[in-house]
Order: sequence, then structure tokens, then C-alpha cells
Amino acid sequence: MTKTFGFGAALRRLSLAGATLLAVAVPALAQSVDLTLEERTVNINGTDRPAVTVNGQFPGPLLRLREGEEALIRVTNRMRQSSSIHWHGLILPSAMDGAPGFSTGFVRGIAPGETFEYRFPVVQSGTYWYHAHNLDHEQRGLYAPIVIDKREPEPFRYDRDHVVQLSEWTDERPLRVLQNLKRDPGYYNWNRRTLVDLIRDLGRAPDGEARRAIVRNRIEWGNMRMDPTDIADVTGATYRYLVNGFRPETPATLLFRPGERVRLRLINSGAMTYFDVRIPGLKMTVVQADGNNIRPVVVDELRIAVAETYDVIVEPRDDRQYQILAETMDRTGWARARLAPRTDAPVEALPQHRPRPVLTMADMMMNPGPTGLDRGTPLPEQDQPGHVAPMGGMDHGSMAGMGAGQPQGQAAAPAMDHAAMGHGAMAGMPGTGGGQAAAPAMDHAAMGHGAMDHSAMGHGAPGRSGAQGPGTPATTTAGGMEAHAGHGGMTMADPVVHDTGSPPGARVLSYRDLRPLRADPEYRTPDRIIEVRLTGNMERYIWSMNGNEFWRAQPIVARLGERLRIRFINETMMNHPMHLHGMWMVPDLGNGAFNPRKHVVNIKPATSLDVDVIVDAEGDWAFHCHLLMHMESGMMRIFRVTRDGTPVASTQQPAQAAMPAGHRH
Repeated sequence: MTKTFGFGAALRRLSLAGATLLAVAVPALAQSVDLTLEERTVNINGTDRPAVTVNGQFPGPLLRLREGEEALIRVTNRMRQSSSIHWHGLILPSAMDGAPGFSTGFVRGIAPGETFEYRFPVVQSGTYWYHAHNLDHEQRGLYAPIVIDKREPEPFRYDRDHVVQLSEWTDERPLRVLQNLKRDPGYYNWNRRTLVDLIRDLGRAPDGEARRAIVRNRIEWGNMRMDPTDIADVTGATYRYLVNGFRPETPATLLFRPGERVRLRLINSGAMTYFDVRIPGLKMTVVQADGNNIRPVVVDELRIAVAETYDVIVEPRDDRQYQILAETMDRTGWARARLAPRTDAPVEALPQHRPRPVLTMADMMMNPGPTGLDRGTPLPEQDQPGHVAPMGGMDHGSMAGMGAGQPQGQAAAPAMDHAAMGHGAMAGMPGTGGGQAAAPAMDHAAMGHGAMDHSAMGHGAPGRSGAQGPGTPATTTAGGMEAHAGHGGMTMADPVVHDTGSPPGARVLSYRDLRPLRADPEYRTPDRIIEVRLTGNMERYIWSMNGNEFWRAQPIVARLGERLRIRFINETMMNHPMHLHGMWMVPDLGNGAFNPRKHVVNIKPATSLDVDVIVDAEGDWAFHCHLLMHMESGMMRIFRVTRDGTPVASTQQPAQAAMPAGHRH
């Protein structure tokens, strides 16, 4: 018999301070923990719905470990289906990683009624999280924070410590959400442009040429059967956004005393949602990214991709409450907590949403650099039909300048025909990855956009938005581009700068701001480069890597001890937070040994980014987009690490006949 409890009553037990957050999660400093997975009923939106709980809690309890000790975690599954727990971002043996179908001895996960014992050395510190590695259980609540205490004192001071775990809830079953997207990829997009919008835009146009450009733009998007407001696949149409399990209407209260330095551990445990985080009235000093300490950087706000973590220090000096606002990237909802000196402070009203982002034709530059490098697979691969998306018929093979590393037996993908897309010819478009050769640039005059200015990347100084100055009409675009009124001029998307719609002069965090405290002792020139194109078809809602869904794809094979450079090329109109289990990824930001180590690297639409992998963990590892519906729809690979001399399959074999057991619907 299941036990019913309301979200408020259940989550008030989760307290780190007083009676507000995570108190039930007593630090397990003995490094021995028992976790029990059960299905219980929760009530988030006024109706009882089944959720997955850990030790009776939704979300699960904080797991506290200590660097240098051994963790012993016994997980018992009391549900009717197999489940799993993956320790996101932790460096551990493959057999303990918790990804069904990948981890040695963990093919089917934890069967009903069974207990699985995870045992691994804790070799790092910082803020991480754990979650199920399947569609149903992760979306329904099987996620929770991990805090690993450092053996030595932190290099920054703080007086109080709070977890801020962002997530979503839907009353629909996760499989139904995926089925709805397969049936209609815009099913949850309530921001679609309407005839009323068209009439309004035409009425605001300054002249006939501008009106004709607006009509051409509508026709182009209609011909591609795509929508420029399609920023997030799943939106506030079905999601309720939470902080530590609390709704924004009844936010979690994080206590402080005026004058204290408060450490906020931001964790994006959402399945599909990017959040823009700010605290009006307070600066945030970012001190840690994905569990690794960085040189402190002061920002006004940051965008946190799915599965990333950021630790920030704030110093609230006034005896009042401060709102921690996490606005969804598509502007369809809020997650919210509040910093307050008392629990009885009245809840403040939420502000109005910032303007919704809108894609432009500039965001559809599908190929910012040359393709055709080795893909790291045992044999060449061909793109599956319909995967070079969002529209078909792109031809990548005829692009001049292959850049560092020529194809090593890989079959060339067909060349992109931009004329068929309405983009005109390409001429002199710069690549962004280190060592990447320039590809031809796009002639935007054929699009009615005028000439493209490649001299400015992003929005002025890296990490700053609003640099266009007051009085300059501009439209915020999801790809980070700026399209001025009348489509007169555009700047090419910077792969690591986010335009969050912040006011002029505001400082927005960029990956370029993430510099480690000390030089990376393992830094060196990459041993080789492979290409990972992020592909798919939004209309059919299929997602893939290098044109192949998981169940059709070969593994990517790496050699133990090498430094492997992955050239990510995002050919889609969506952001993809890419996650590699068991090893660090190092985005090449031009800082050499001072590039950051991350466990998730976001790849923005229509951009390319070089990311090095420190290949130091033997075995099979999951490599995937951390958007849950994308992973379940095929954007995942086996990343196989072998010792030199280990034979690789001599015939092309799919990675799996189907999704691993833990991922099946």
C-alpha cells in the first residue's frame, strides 16, 4: 500500500538550516549509506500522482561524502521495475558508475527486490548529484544532491551552505510526454507565432522593405516546417518548475543572517530545462563549476545547462528577503527559492518574464566549420536518412579546408546545399575550435539579412550582454545572435556566450570565465581529433550523433592514456548538454592549461566547440546528450576505452540491438 503525502509536508523535511531544507539528510561521514527506492504518491499540482522516492523523500536525500575515504552505498529497489542510480560527475570504476547496459556487471540495473552495493574511492570534492539513468524514474523524482567535503580547507570563505536543486515535475507519465513529441514536436510549444503576431509585426515595420522581409521570413520558416519559437521541447505547458521540490508559489526558504557569506550550490537536475539564474539585489561570486574550484568571478546572472552545477557565494547584508530566480530559457515558467532571515517573511510576487527568445535564419547556419574527420569508430559510418536536420538535403562533403586531421577511412557525409535552404552561398565563415580551418562564409544578402559582421563575436566583451547600447532595436535570439531591426546586420553566434536578455551592462557568466586555480598538470597537445556531429530531425523527433541513433551506432573507441580532442559540431537548432561518464571533458577556450574541467559541456545551436577528453578510465562508458528525451530518442553512444593492443571489432556492429534495459520505455 502506497503512502500519500503532499509535496510541502514531504519536502519540509529536507533542510540544511533550521526547519527549511535538507535537515533529514544527516551527513553520512562514515561513508556507509543505505538508500531505498520506492514508488509513492505525491501531490504537486492538486492531483495525486505516482513518484519515485529515495528513503521516502521526493526529491531524494542529500548524500554527503568526504574526499579521500571510501564510499559504501547499498541501494535497495522496492519497485516493480528495474532501476538504477548513476553518480553524476563522479570519477569512479566503470562497474560502479550505475548506467545500465554500460557498466560492467550492471547490464539490467537493480532488479525489483534486489540490493546493489556500490563501493568506490572518493577522489574529488565539490557539488554533484545522483539520478536514475532511465526515462521514467529520473523524470518522476529519482534525483538528489551530492556534497563531497574537501580534505583541506576550501580556498574561499563562507559562513552558511545551501543546496539549490532545480528540477521539473509533470503530471503526465514521461513516456506519454515522449510519445506526444514524436507525434508533434511542437506539442508543448504554446509560444508558436500566430496570424495575430504577423499582423502586429507588419504594423510595426517601418517601411515596405521591412514588411517584405517579415513575410519572406515567415515563408522560409513555413517551408522548413519549423518554428522560430521552438526553444525548448518540453515547456511550462506541462512542467511545473521546482527548487528542492518546492513550487514557485510556495518557495523554499534558505535562512541567513545579514552580513554572512552564503554558499549556494546550484544543481540543474531538470530533465529538459535550461535556467537563467539571478538574485536581484545581489552579485554572485562563482567559485566552483561542475565540482571544480575556479578563480572567483563576479556575475549578475548565469545560465545553467541541464546537469551542470555551479557554486556561488552571495553576501546579503540587509535584513530582508532576496529572491533566487531561475527563469526557464524559453520564458514559460519559473523555479524560485528565497534567501530570508526568517521563515515567516511574506512571499513576494514573481516578476514579469523577460521577452521570449526567437530564432532567426542566422541561427540556422547548420555548419560553422568543416566536417569529415575521423569519427573514432572501428569502421566508417554513413548518416542515416533524415538525420542531417532540422531539414534534409544538406551536403557536407564539398566544403573546402578540412582543418587539422584528414578523414581516416570515414565515409564523407553529403555536402550541405545552402541554396536549397534559402541561405545562398557560403564564403569565409570562421570555425571556432582550436586548429579548425575556416569554412566558406554565408551570403546573407540572399536571405534579406544583409552582410554578416564576423569581426564581433557575441555581444561585446565576453560574458557581457546588453552591449548594443540603449536605443538600438534588437531581438534576442536563442543561438546567442543579435539580429537588428530590418535584418540589416548580424554577428555570428559565439559558442560559449549566452544572451539571457539581461539589462545593458549586466555581467553574464561565460565558459571563458571558468579558469582553474592552478594549471592543469595533464595539459598537453591532443593526440588526435575526432568529429562528433550533433544531428537529428526535429520534425520527426529523432536525435543522434554523427547521423546515427544509439541502437544503430558503433562505439567510439579511445585508447587509455591518450588526450582525445572531440570536435563537436551542432547541426541542430537546439542546445545539447553533452555528458561523458567517468572522465573529465575540457573545453578548448584558448586558455591552454587554464581551461576548465567539466562533466557537462553545452553545445549551442549551429556552433562548433573543441573539447578535450582525459582518457584515463578503462571500460565502456555512456556518452550522451543530457536532455532526457534526446537521450531516449537516440543521442547517445558507447565510449569504449581500451588498452593499446586490445583488438577492436573487425566488423561493423551496432552498439546495442536496442536501448540498454534501464533505458527501455
